[in-house]
Amino acid sequence: MSLARLSCSAPAVVSAILIANLVAWQAAVALQPEQATKANESGLVVPPLPEGTPEELLAFAKGLMPPKHNPRSRDEMLNYLRDVSRVRVQAADKVLAQSKTGDAIFTQAAGLKLESLTTLAEMGEKDASDTRAAFLAMLAKSEPLPLAMEAQRTIIDDEIRGLARGDFSNAAGLVEKAAALLAASPNDAQTAGLVSKLGVALERVPRGSDVSALTAARTFSTLLSKSENAEVQKAADHLDRTLRFLTLPGKPMEISGSFLDGKAFDQKAYTGKAVLVYSWATWCFPCGDEIPNIKAAYDAYHDKGLEVIGISLDTDRAQVVHFVDGRKIPWPILFSGKGWEDDPVAGFYGFSGIPQFILIGRDGNVITTDVRGAEKLDKRLAELFGRDK
Repeated sequence: MSLARLSCSAPAVVSAILIANLVAWQAAVALQPEQATKANESGLVVPPLPEGTPEELLAFAKGLMPPKHNPRSRDEMLNYLRDVSRVRVQAADKVLAQSKTGDAIFTQAAGLKLESLTTLAEMGEKDASDTRAAFLAMLAKSEPLPLAMEAQRTIIDDEIRGLARGDFSNAAGLVEKAAALLAASPNDAQTAGLVSKLGVALERVPRGSDVSALTAARTFSTLLSKSENAEVQKAADHLDRTLRFLTLPGKPMEISGSFLDGKAFDQKAYTGKAVLVYSWATWCFPCGDEIPNIKAAYDAYHDKGLEVIGISLDTDRAQVVHFVDGRKIPWPILFSGKGWEDDPVAGFYGFSGIPQFILIGRDGNVITTDVRGAEKLDKRLAELFGRDK
């Protein structure tokens, strides 16, 4: 397993790696229920690491999952997985000590160790996080270059998850680090994907901080445009869409498509109107929570010139119609049925999350893309229509 694959695991009580182990476990024991029941009487015990060649040690470590039978309790299951991870770290350390960084078996052992340390850290194992960080730092400086790059990508991915948790203290340094890695490997699709992920995460950075999503997107877009790799060009295209969105304030917004009834959207019909555009989906619970806020704004300002346009990112027209009728939504809904990526508006502007709100002024230019929530929306609309009185 490559280190790059490990960098894709999401933060949780238990890691995505651990969850994958559980799925494999359940599938295995389901095939032999009688044997599982009989063996289960003695409980689950991880045998000690035996002596052997590097190949034998890795085979032993990998063979510990899935186990031979079901656990008798959740605690037994977690204890077994913890013990498996500890033994796997021991096996990996022995293999790493007996091989060179350029060897294929070294890379396999490094991946196994990192996977196991990730699981231990997310299970609360003492010192596992520090050991994992130190191990990654060592790999990031190693030879050959592919292994070092995978480690560097994993380090960056860890820091991106920090942004998702609201830690923006190292955002500027993270952009520099990612840009340097991309500049060193402009044709690497994995690095390009990681950079795209960072660009999306940076959209949450508070305004006025020492780094902005717009600055980062421009930096990454310039670097990605130099690549000759078709996969990297896809990432460049995604960032170009993000740039369209981030630079919307002060510019007209391009809206196209058809409403639920099939009638084509005519942007000229909204000339001289203030327009609140919001993208949503029936399966998005936060989107539903915002509907009362939009209704309150619509009731208060529609007669004064406010229009609302919803953009559904669903694929089932009947489901959207049922939802709109059930909520008694009075404003029109654009519906393409193409989902998120291919919707003519959401796709064109690279929306990274929903609900997405955009407020357009009477002059046709976007005022702000930051009006989600009753307080922000009320404040902006009061300012807008207060000036118009």
